Amino acid sequence: MANKSEITNQKVNPIKVPLETDQGISLSEERKWGLPLKEVYKHGLFFYKDKEGKAMHLSYEDRLKLVAYTQQAAHGPLDTNSAPPLGVLDVIGRDRRAAWQALGQMSQVQAMAGFIHTLDRLCPLFKPYLEAIQKDFEAKKQQELKKAEEEKAHMELQNRIILEKQKQESTKLTEEQQVQRIKDALNAQTYEQFLQYAQQQFPGNYDQQAILIRQLQDQHYQQYIQQLAVDQRLANSNLNYKEESDDENDNEKEEKDCNLNDSDPAIMDNNRAMQTSEKTEIIDYNEESREEESDGDDLVSPVEDARMWTRGDIVQFKESARASGGRLTVGHGETITVRVPTHHRARCLCYEFATDNYDIGFGLYFEWSKSPTSEVTVHVAESDDEDDADDDNDDEEYTIHESADPEMGAERRALSSARPPVSLIVPIYRRDCHTEVYAGSHTYPGEGVYLLKFDNTYSLWRSKTLYYKVYYTQ
Repeated sequence: MANKSEITNQKVNPIKVPLETDQGISLSEERKWGLPLKEVYKHGLFFYKDKEGKAMHLSYEDRLKLVAYTQQAAHGPLDTNSAPPLGVLDVIGRDRRAAWQALGQMSQVQAMAGFIHTLDRLCPLFKPYLEAIQKDFEAKKQQELKKAEEEKAHMELQNRIILEKQKQESTKLTEEQQVQRIKDALNAQTYEQFLQYAQQQFPGNYDQQAILIRQLQDQHYQQYIQQLAVDQRLANSNLNYKEESDDENDNEKEEKDCNLNDSDPAIMDNNRAMQTSEKTEIIDYNEESREEESDGDDLVSPVEDARMWTRGDIVQFKESARASGGRLTVGHGETITVRVPTHHRARCLCYEFATDNYDIGFGLYFEWSKSPTSEVTVHVAESDDEDDADDDNDDEEYTIHESADPEMGAERRALSSARPPVSLIVPIYRRDCHTEVYAGSHTYPGEGVYLLKFDNTYSLWRSKTLYYKVYYTQ
Protein backbone atom coordinates (compact mmCIF):
# COMPACT_ATOMS: atom_id res chain seq x y z
CA MET A 1 0.00 0.00 0.00
CA ALA A 2 2.85 2.32 0.77
CA ASN A 3 4.44 1.76 -2.64
CA LYS A 4 1.16 2.47 -4.39
CA SER A 5 0.81 5.68 -2.37
CA GLU A 6 4.27 6.83 -3.38
CA ILE A 7 3.55 6.03 -7.04
CA THR A 8 0.30 7.94 -6.78
CA ASN A 9 2.07 10.97 -5.28
CA GLN A 10 4.64 10.87 -8.07
CA LYS A 11 1.88 10.82 -10.65
CA VAL A 12 0.04 13.69 -8.96
CA ASN A 13 3.19 15.81 -8.65
CA PRO A 14 5.27 14.79 -11.70
CA ILE A 15 7.45 17.92 -11.67
CA LYS A 16 8.04 19.12 -8.12
CA VAL A 17 9.03 15.88 -6.43
CA PRO A 18 11.55 14.70 -9.08
CA LEU A 19 13.30 18.09 -9.04
CA GLU A 20 13.80 17.92 -5.29
CA THR A 21 14.83 14.27 -5.49
CA ASP A 22 17.22 14.83 -8.43
CA GLN A 23 19.32 17.32 -6.45
CA GLY A 24 19.69 14.95 -3.53
CA ILE A 25 20.47 12.01 -5.83
CA SER A 26 23.18 13.98 -7.69
CA LEU A 27 24.91 14.99 -4.47
CA SER A 28 24.67 11.49 -3.02
CA GLU A 29 26.11 9.84 -6.14
CA GLU A 30 28.93 12.36 -6.40
CA ARG A 31 29.92 11.69 -2.79
CA LYS A 32 29.82 7.94 -3.42
CA TRP A 33 31.81 7.79 -6.66
CA GLY A 34 33.95 10.93 -6.35
CA LEU A 35 32.81 12.13 -9.78
CA PRO A 36 29.75 14.01 -11.03
CA LEU A 37 26.77 11.79 -11.82
CA LYS A 38 26.83 12.56 -15.53
CA GLU A 39 30.51 11.61 -15.72
CA VAL A 40 29.87 8.32 -13.93
CA TYR A 41 26.93 7.56 -16.26
CA LYS A 42 29.00 8.34 -19.34
CA HIS A 43 31.81 6.00 -18.24
CA GLY A 44 29.28 3.33 -17.25
CA LEU A 45 27.59 3.49 -20.68
CA PHE A 46 30.97 3.13 -22.40
CA PHE A 47 31.91 0.23 -20.12
CA TYR A 48 28.61 -1.59 -20.87
CA LYS A 49 28.95 -1.26 -24.63
CA ASP A 50 32.62 -2.31 -24.57
CA LYS A 51 32.46 -5.21 -22.11
CA GLU A 52 28.98 -6.74 -22.74
CA GLY A 53 29.45 -10.20 -24.16
CA LYS A 54 33.20 -10.14 -23.37
CA ALA A 55 33.98 -9.46 -19.72
CA MET A 56 30.37 -9.87 -18.60
CA HIS A 57 27.40 -11.97 -19.71
CA LEU A 58 23.94 -10.66 -18.76
CA SER A 59 20.51 -12.22 -18.96
CA TYR A 60 17.91 -11.02 -21.42
CA GLU A 61 15.85 -9.34 -18.71
CA ASP A 62 18.91 -7.50 -17.29
CA ARG A 63 19.82 -6.21 -20.73
CA LEU A 64 16.22 -5.03 -21.27
CA LYS A 65 16.35 -3.18 -17.94
CA LEU A 66 19.66 -1.47 -18.72
CA VAL A 67 18.42 -0.44 -22.18
CA ALA A 68 15.24 0.95 -20.63
CA TYR A 69 17.35 3.06 -18.23
CA THR A 70 19.37 4.46 -21.14
CA GLN A 71 16.18 5.33 -23.07
CA GLN A 72 14.69 7.03 -20.00
CA ALA A 73 17.92 8.96 -19.34
CA ALA A 74 18.16 10.08 -22.97
CA HIS A 75 14.50 10.86 -23.83
CA GLY A 76 12.60 10.90 -20.57
CA PRO A 77 9.32 8.97 -19.99
CA LEU A 78 7.88 7.06 -22.95
CA ASP A 79 5.25 8.94 -24.99
CA THR A 80 3.24 6.25 -26.81
CA ASN A 81 1.53 8.78 -29.06
CA SER A 82 4.79 10.04 -30.59
CA ALA A 83 6.59 6.67 -30.55
CA PRO A 84 6.96 5.02 -33.99
CA PRO A 85 4.84 1.89 -34.56
CA LEU A 86 6.47 -1.50 -34.13
CA GLY A 87 6.33 -4.38 -36.52
CA VAL A 88 4.26 -7.45 -35.84
CA LEU A 89 7.35 -9.65 -35.63
CA ASP A 90 9.52 -7.11 -33.66
CA VAL A 91 9.43 -9.00 -30.36
CA ILE A 92 12.61 -7.45 -28.98
CA GLY A 93 11.41 -3.94 -29.79
CA ARG A 94 8.09 -4.64 -28.11
CA ASP A 95 9.90 -5.96 -24.99
CA ARG A 96 12.23 -2.97 -24.82
CA ARG A 97 9.34 -0.54 -25.17
CA ALA A 98 7.45 -2.37 -22.43
CA ALA A 99 10.49 -2.20 -20.11
CA TRP A 100 10.87 1.50 -20.88
CA GLN A 101 7.17 2.13 -20.27
CA ALA A 102 7.46 0.31 -16.96
CA LEU A 103 9.81 3.02 -15.63
CA GLY A 104 6.86 5.42 -15.67
CA GLN A 105 7.61 9.07 -14.78
CA MET A 106 11.15 8.40 -13.51
CA SER A 107 13.38 11.43 -14.05
CA GLN A 108 16.51 11.35 -16.17
CA VAL A 109 18.72 11.72 -13.05
CA GLN A 110 16.99 8.77 -11.41
CA ALA A 111 17.39 6.75 -14.60
CA MET A 112 21.16 7.50 -14.67
CA ALA A 113 21.49 6.47 -11.03
CA GLY A 114 19.43 3.29 -11.67
CA PHE A 115 21.60 2.34 -14.64
CA ILE A 116 24.81 2.81 -12.57
CA HIS A 117 23.54 0.81 -9.60
CA THR A 118 22.29 -2.02 -11.83
CA LEU A 119 25.56 -2.18 -13.74
CA ASP A 120 27.56 -2.16 -10.50
CA ARG A 121 25.43 -5.00 -9.14
CA LEU A 122 25.63 -7.10 -12.28
CA CYS A 123 29.34 -6.58 -13.08
CA PRO A 124 31.93 -6.45 -10.21
CA LEU A 125 34.58 -5.08 -12.64
CA PHE A 126 32.76 -1.77 -13.06
CA LYS A 127 33.74 -0.35 -9.66
CA PRO A 128 37.55 -0.90 -10.08
CA TYR A 129 37.24 0.49 -13.60
CA LEU A 130 35.57 3.61 -12.27
CA GLU A 131 38.10 3.96 -9.43
CA ALA A 132 40.94 3.90 -11.97
CA ILE A 133 39.18 6.60 -13.96
CA GLN A 134 38.71 8.60 -10.77
CA LYS A 135 42.41 8.40 -9.91
CA ASP A 136 43.36 9.44 -13.41
CA PHE A 137 40.87 12.29 -13.17
CA GLU A 138 42.33 13.45 -9.84
CA ALA A 139 45.88 13.20 -11.21
CA LYS A 140 44.94 15.31 -14.21
CA LYS A 141 43.18 17.75 -11.96
CA GLN A 142 46.22 18.06 -9.68
CA GLN A 143 48.44 18.40 -12.71
CA GLU A 144 46.22 21.16 -14.05
CA LEU A 145 46.22 22.87 -10.65
CA LYS A 146 50.01 22.56 -10.44
CA LYS A 147 50.37 23.91 -13.95
CA ALA A 148 48.04 26.77 -13.12
CA GLU A 149 50.06 27.54 -9.95
CA GLU A 150 53.31 27.42 -11.93
CA GLU A 151 51.89 29.75 -14.54
CA LYS A 152 50.68 32.05 -11.79
CA ALA A 153 54.08 31.99 -10.06
CA HIS A 154 55.78 32.59 -13.40
CA MET A 155 53.51 35.54 -14.09
CA GLU A 156 54.18 36.95 -10.61
CA LEU A 157 57.92 36.52 -11.15
CA GLN A 158 57.71 38.26 -14.50
CA ASN A 159 55.72 41.07 -12.91
CA ARG A 160 58.29 41.42 -10.10
CA ILE A 161 61.12 41.49 -12.64
CA ILE A 162 59.33 44.15 -14.64
CA LEU A 163 58.62 46.20 -11.51
CA GLU A 164 62.24 45.82 -10.35
CA LYS A 165 63.53 46.94 -13.75
CA GLN A 166 61.18 49.89 -13.69
CA LYS A 167 62.33 50.75 -10.16
CA GLN A 168 66.01 50.47 -11.15
CA GLU A 169 65.44 52.61 -14.23
CA SER A 170 63.59 55.16 -12.11
CA THR A 171 66.38 55.16 -9.48
CA LYS A 172 69.04 55.42 -12.17
CA LEU A 173 67.17 58.27 -13.81
CA THR A 174 66.85 60.02 -10.45
CA GLU A 175 70.58 59.60 -9.73
CA GLU A 176 71.48 60.88 -13.18
CA GLN A 177 69.22 63.88 -12.66
CA GLN A 178 70.84 64.54 -9.28
CA VAL A 179 74.33 64.30 -10.79
CA GLN A 180 73.33 66.59 -13.62
CA ARG A 181 71.89 69.15 -11.20
CA ILE A 182 75.15 69.14 -9.21
CA LYS A 183 77.20 69.53 -12.39
CA ASP A 184 75.01 72.40 -13.60
CA ALA A 185 75.40 74.21 -10.26
CA LEU A 186 79.19 73.74 -10.23
CA ASN A 187 79.53 74.74 -13.87
CA ALA A 188 77.53 77.92 -13.27
CA GLN A 189 79.97 78.92 -10.50
CA THR A 190 83.19 78.19 -12.38
CA TYR A 191 82.36 78.82 -16.03
CA GLU A 192 83.71 82.38 -16.12
CA GLN A 193 87.00 81.37 -14.48
CA PHE A 194 87.43 78.35 -16.75
CA LEU A 195 86.58 80.48 -19.79
CA GLN A 196 89.23 83.06 -18.92
CA TYR A 197 91.81 80.34 -18.37
CA ALA A 198 90.89 78.62 -21.66
CA GLN A 199 91.13 81.93 -23.54
CA GLN A 200 94.62 82.43 -22.12
CA GLN A 201 95.70 78.93 -23.11
CA PHE A 202 94.13 78.85 -26.61
CA PRO A 203 93.48 82.43 -27.75
CA GLY A 204 91.16 82.49 -30.74
CA ASN A 205 90.71 78.68 -30.87
CA TYR A 206 87.14 78.22 -29.70
CA ASP A 207 87.06 74.44 -30.22
CA GLN A 208 90.09 73.86 -27.99
CA GLN A 209 88.68 76.31 -25.46
CA ALA A 210 85.43 74.32 -25.29
CA ILE A 211 87.33 71.03 -24.87
CA LEU A 212 89.53 72.50 -22.10
CA ILE A 213 86.50 73.97 -20.28
CA ARG A 214 84.75 70.60 -20.41
CA GLN A 215 87.81 68.86 -19.02
CA LEU A 216 88.16 71.40 -16.23
CA GLN A 217 84.48 71.04 -15.36
CA ASP A 218 84.78 67.24 -15.16
CA GLN A 219 87.86 67.55 -12.94
CA HIS A 220 86.08 70.05 -10.72
CA TYR A 221 83.11 67.69 -10.31
CA GLN A 222 85.40 64.79 -9.37
CA GLN A 223 87.18 66.99 -6.82
CA TYR A 224 83.81 68.02 -5.38
CA ILE A 225 82.71 64.38 -4.96
CA GLN A 226 86.06 63.46 -3.40
CA GLN A 227 85.78 66.38 -1.02
CA LEU A 228 82.33 65.26 0.09
CA ALA A 229 83.76 61.85 0.96
CA VAL A 230 86.69 63.48 2.76
CA ASP A 231 84.39 65.74 4.78
CA GLN A 232 82.34 62.73 5.85
CA ARG A 233 85.48 60.87 6.89
CA LEU A 234 86.76 63.94 8.73
CA ALA A 235 83.47 64.32 10.58
CA ASN A 236 83.65 60.68 11.67
CA SER A 237 87.27 61.09 12.81
CA ASN A 238 86.37 64.23 14.80
CA LEU A 239 83.58 62.32 16.51
CA ASN A 240 85.96 59.51 17.42
CA TYR A 241 88.54 62.02 18.65
CA LYS A 242 85.95 63.69 20.86
CA GLU A 243 85.12 60.37 22.46
CA GLU A 244 88.83 59.62 22.98
CA SER A 245 89.43 63.07 24.50
CA ASP A 246 86.57 62.53 26.94
CA ASP A 247 88.12 59.23 28.00
CA GLU A 248 91.54 60.90 28.43
CA ASN A 249 90.02 63.65 30.59
CA ASP A 250 88.43 61.04 32.81
CA ASN A 251 91.76 59.21 33.15
CA GLU A 252 93.59 62.45 33.96
CA LYS A 253 91.00 63.23 36.63
CA GLU A 254 91.49 59.82 38.20
CA GLU A 255 95.29 60.24 38.14
CA LYS A 256 94.94 63.66 39.74
CA ASP A 257 92.82 62.23 42.51
CA CYS A 258 95.41 59.52 43.08
CA ASN A 259 98.22 62.11 43.28
CA LEU A 260 96.29 64.13 45.83
CA ASN A 261 95.95 61.04 48.02
CA ASP A 262 99.72 60.34 47.86
CA SER A 263 100.55 62.67 50.77
CA ASP A 264 103.25 60.37 52.17
CA PRO A 265 106.73 61.84 51.38
CA ALA A 266 108.14 58.36 50.78
CA ILE A 267 105.47 57.63 48.21
CA MET A 268 106.08 61.01 46.52
CA ASP A 269 109.85 60.33 46.36
CA ASN A 270 109.12 56.94 44.86
CA ASN A 271 106.84 58.52 42.24
CA ARG A 272 109.53 61.06 41.34
CA ALA A 273 112.05 58.26 40.95
CA MET A 274 109.69 56.31 38.70
CA GLN A 275 108.99 59.41 36.57
CA THR A 276 112.74 60.08 36.28
CA SER A 277 113.40 56.51 35.18
CA GLU A 278 110.58 56.74 32.63
CA LYS A 279 112.05 59.96 31.20
CA THR A 280 115.46 58.34 31.05
CA GLU A 281 114.02 55.37 29.16
CA ILE A 282 112.21 57.68 26.74
CA ILE A 283 115.39 59.67 26.08
CA ASP A 284 117.38 56.49 25.56
CA TYR A 285 114.72 55.16 23.21
CA ASN A 286 114.74 58.40 21.18
CA GLU A 287 118.53 58.23 20.90
CA GLU A 288 118.35 54.61 19.77
CA SER A 289 115.58 55.40 17.29
CA ARG A 290 117.62 58.24 15.78
CA GLU A 291 120.56 55.89 15.35
CA GLU A 292 118.31 53.35 13.64
CA GLU A 293 116.78 56.02 11.36
CA SER A 294 120.09 56.31 9.59
CA ASP A 295 119.42 52.89 8.04
CA GLY A 296 116.18 54.03 6.34
CA ASP A 297 112.65 55.22 6.93
CA ASP A 298 111.34 51.95 8.34
CA LEU A 299 110.73 53.54 11.75
CA VAL A 300 108.67 56.39 10.34
CA SER A 301 104.96 55.78 10.81
CA PRO A 302 102.76 55.96 7.70
CA VAL A 303 100.82 59.19 7.27
CA GLU A 304 97.30 59.73 6.02
CA ASP A 305 96.51 61.48 2.76
CA ALA A 306 95.89 65.19 2.92
CA ARG A 307 92.47 66.63 2.18
CA MET A 308 92.47 69.42 -0.42
CA TRP A 309 89.73 71.47 -2.04
CA THR A 310 89.20 74.85 -3.71
CA ARG A 311 86.78 77.73 -3.34
CA GLY A 312 86.05 80.91 -5.27
CA ASP A 313 86.20 83.81 -2.76
CA ILE A 314 89.77 84.68 -3.76
CA VAL A 315 89.47 88.47 -3.39
CA GLN A 316 88.15 88.31 0.17
CA PHE A 317 90.78 85.73 1.10
CA LYS A 318 93.64 87.91 -0.20
CA GLU A 319 92.42 90.87 1.82
CA SER A 320 92.14 88.73 4.96
CA ALA A 321 95.56 87.13 4.45
CA ARG A 322 97.19 90.55 3.81
CA ALA A 323 95.64 91.92 6.99
CA SER A 324 97.00 89.01 9.04
CA GLY A 325 100.50 89.27 7.60
CA GLY A 326 100.31 86.23 5.35
CA ARG A 327 101.69 87.87 2.19
CA LEU A 328 105.04 86.89 0.63
CA THR A 329 106.94 87.37 -2.61
CA VAL A 330 108.42 84.21 -4.09
CA GLY A 331 111.23 85.24 -6.41
CA HIS A 332 111.99 83.59 -9.72
CA GLY A 333 113.91 80.37 -9.24
CA GLU A 334 113.16 80.32 -5.49
CA THR A 335 111.40 77.93 -3.14
CA ILE A 336 109.83 79.22 0.06
CA THR A 337 109.28 76.75 2.89
CA VAL A 338 106.82 77.63 5.66
CA ARG A 339 107.70 75.55 8.74
CA VAL A 340 104.69 74.94 10.98
CA PRO A 341 105.35 72.95 14.19
CA THR A 342 102.60 70.72 15.54
CA HIS A 343 100.67 71.99 18.54
CA HIS A 344 100.13 69.81 21.60
CA ARG A 345 96.52 70.94 21.96
CA ALA A 346 95.57 70.41 18.31
CA ARG A 347 94.99 67.42 16.13
CA CYS A 348 94.90 68.84 12.63
CA LEU A 349 96.70 71.41 10.46
CA CYS A 350 94.72 73.59 8.03
CA TYR A 351 96.19 75.74 5.30
CA GLU A 352 94.96 78.08 2.53
CA PHE A 353 96.85 79.91 -0.19
CA ALA A 354 96.41 81.92 -3.39
CA THR A 355 98.54 84.04 -5.76
CA ASP A 356 98.22 87.05 -8.03
CA ASN A 357 97.93 86.46 -11.78
CA TYR A 358 100.08 83.29 -12.06
CA ASP A 359 100.23 79.75 -10.72
CA ILE A 360 102.81 78.31 -8.31
CA GLY A 361 104.03 74.88 -7.26
CA PHE A 362 102.90 73.53 -3.89
CA GLY A 363 103.86 70.48 -1.83
CA LEU A 364 103.41 69.33 1.76
CA TYR A 365 105.94 67.36 3.85
CA PHE A 366 106.19 66.28 7.47
CA GLU A 367 109.51 66.37 9.33
CA TRP A 368 109.74 63.93 12.24
CA SER A 369 111.56 66.21 14.65
CA LYS A 370 110.73 68.19 17.77
CA SER A 371 110.79 71.91 17.07
CA PRO A 372 112.47 74.11 19.72
CA THR A 373 109.81 76.76 19.08
CA SER A 374 106.11 76.77 18.35
CA GLU A 375 106.32 79.76 15.99
CA VAL A 376 105.73 79.55 12.25
CA THR A 377 108.90 80.40 10.30
CA VAL A 378 109.57 81.11 6.64
CA HIS A 379 112.74 80.00 4.84
CA VAL A 380 113.88 80.91 1.35
CA ALA A 381 116.10 78.70 -0.80
CA GLU A 382 117.42 78.94 -4.33
CA SER A 383 118.04 75.61 -6.04
CA ASP A 384 118.31 74.47 -9.62
CA ASP A 385 118.96 70.89 -8.58
CA GLU A 386 115.76 68.85 -8.37
CA ASP A 387 117.18 66.52 -5.76
CA ASP A 388 118.18 69.41 -3.53
CA ALA A 389 114.72 70.91 -3.91
CA ASP A 390 113.05 67.72 -2.76
CA ASP A 391 115.40 67.03 0.13
CA ASP A 392 116.00 70.60 1.31
CA ASN A 393 114.49 71.42 4.69
CA ASP A 394 115.29 75.13 4.24
CA ASP A 395 116.99 75.52 7.59
CA GLU A 396 120.55 76.67 8.23
CA GLU A 397 120.98 73.74 10.57
CA TYR A 398 120.74 71.38 7.57
CA THR A 399 122.62 73.54 5.02
CA ILE A 400 125.70 71.69 3.70
CA HIS A 401 128.46 73.43 1.74
CA GLU A 402 130.13 71.27 -0.86
CA SER A 403 133.86 71.34 -1.26
CA ALA A 404 135.95 70.88 -4.32
CA ASP A 405 137.59 67.91 -2.63
CA PRO A 406 135.98 64.66 -3.93
CA GLU A 407 136.61 63.04 -0.60
CA MET A 408 134.02 65.38 0.99
CA GLY A 409 131.22 63.33 -0.57
CA ALA A 410 131.32 60.82 2.30
CA GLU A 411 131.14 63.63 4.84
CA ARG A 412 128.17 65.10 3.00
CA ARG A 413 126.35 61.76 3.11
CA ALA A 414 127.13 61.37 6.81
CA LEU A 415 125.68 64.81 7.56
CA SER A 416 122.64 64.09 5.41
CA SER A 417 121.95 60.86 7.27
CA ALA A 418 121.79 62.87 10.52
CA ARG A 419 118.83 64.84 9.25
CA PRO A 420 115.45 63.94 10.75
CA PRO A 421 113.30 61.80 8.44
CA VAL A 422 110.76 63.59 6.24
CA SER A 423 107.52 62.03 4.97
CA LEU A 424 105.93 63.13 1.71
CA ILE A 425 102.25 64.02 2.09
CA VAL A 426 101.45 66.05 -1.05
CA PRO A 427 103.97 66.06 -3.95
CA ILE A 428 104.97 69.42 -5.39
CA TYR A 429 102.65 70.21 -8.27
CA ARG A 430 101.74 73.45 -10.02
CA ARG A 431 98.41 74.81 -8.75
CA ASP A 432 96.16 77.33 -10.47
CA CYS A 433 95.82 79.25 -7.23
CA HIS A 434 95.58 82.57 -9.11
CA THR A 435 92.01 81.64 -10.15
CA GLU A 436 90.69 80.22 -6.86
CA VAL A 437 91.74 79.64 -3.27
CA TYR A 438 93.41 76.30 -2.60
CA ALA A 439 92.75 74.88 0.87
CA GLY A 440 93.57 71.67 2.68
CA SER A 441 93.93 69.93 6.01
CA HIS A 442 95.91 67.04 7.45
CA THR A 443 95.60 65.06 10.67
CA TYR A 444 98.75 64.97 12.78
CA PRO A 445 100.68 61.73 12.31
CA GLY A 446 102.67 62.56 15.42
CA GLU A 447 104.94 65.28 16.83
CA GLY A 448 106.97 67.14 14.23
CA VAL A 449 107.08 70.05 11.81
CA TYR A 450 104.97 70.54 8.67
CA LEU A 451 106.85 71.88 5.65
CA LEU A 452 104.67 73.85 3.24
CA LYS A 453 106.79 74.31 0.10
CA PHE A 454 105.90 76.94 -2.48
CA ASP A 455 108.04 76.24 -5.53
CA ASN A 456 108.79 78.89 -8.17
CA THR A 457 112.00 77.32 -9.52
CA TYR A 458 110.41 76.62 -12.91
CA SER A 459 109.93 80.38 -13.48
CA LEU A 460 113.12 82.00 -14.81
CA TRP A 461 111.94 85.62 -14.94
CA ARG A 462 108.67 86.03 -13.05
CA SER A 463 108.20 86.43 -9.30
CA LYS A 464 104.94 85.44 -7.60
CA THR A 465 102.95 87.18 -4.88
CA LEU A 466 101.76 84.57 -2.37
CA TYR A 467 98.91 84.88 0.16
CA TYR A 468 98.65 82.15 2.78
CA LYS A 469 97.10 81.18 6.10
CA VAL A 470 97.88 78.33 8.47
CA TYR A 471 96.00 77.41 11.64
CA TYR A 472 95.30 74.49 13.94
CA THR A 473 92.06 72.66 14.70
CA GLN A 474 91.01 69.77 16.92
